[in-house]
Amino acid sequence: MGQLDGKTALVTGGSTGIGLATAQRFIAEGARVWFTGRRQAELDAAATLLGDRATAVRGDVSSLDDLDQLFARIRGGGAGLDIVFANAGGGSALATIDALTPENFDRTFAINVRGTVFTVQKALPLLADGGSIVITGSSSASRGNAGFGDYSASKAAIRQFARTWATELARRRIRVNVVVPGPTDTPGLRGIAQEPGHVQPLLDAMAGTVPLGRVAQPAEIAAAVLFLASDQSSYVTGSELFADGGEVQTFAAA
Repeated sequence: MGQLDGKTALVTGGSTGIGLATAQRFIAEGARVWFTGRRQAELDAAATLLGDRATAVRGDVSSLDDLDQLFARIRGGGAGLDIVFANAGGGSALATIDALTPENFDRTFAINVRGTVFTVQKALPLLADGGSIVITGSSSASRGNAGFGDYSASKAAIRQFARTWATELARRRIRVNVVVPGPTDTPGLRGIAQEPGHVQPLLDAMAGTVPLGRVAQPAEIAAAVLFLASDQSSYVTGSELFADGGEVQTFAAA
């Protein structure tokens, strides 16, 4: 018997990385999964991997039209939702304050803040009372890493939204929590390196900031998301679960 038997979940940004690993784990625990992604090739590959218990919907969470189409599809499926994993996110090229452009700022906040806020808002009519909302935060929101200003600020913003939503939705027994990954070996992280030869040095540098001495694998973050999504965390809401190898709780205080 799985922890999510009979449940239906939505995973945004589910075609690669943490989202894909979480969709896999949800399915292994008995859930039916809807998942989104912006790039058709990755979406198709994920759909093949996940099999017939998953439904892929192409869309960009920063587009309200795309979100409306997504929830119309889910509504048409007739099952409603028990879990929302608002995972889709990203950032523009790293830039310090002297180099940050309005275009980069707007794009980062459109995906990470606007996209998360309206994913949750539009999901609420379909989300069962007693359901769970999990949001992907970032350890960078608790640190002052150069070049990450717009990204880390956007993740701090959704952390505050989650606190507020936990209060507002308590009357429906809907729990809202944030999973906070540390450096995780995903296509997004590898993409920061830009050139193949720079990937391993980047991962090594990231690992050097973590007390456990390595970056996470997506499946490790998925396990934390499963905890927050399932009844195992039935008395947990408004919280942050750090799955960061000790990065924030040790080095940030040093």
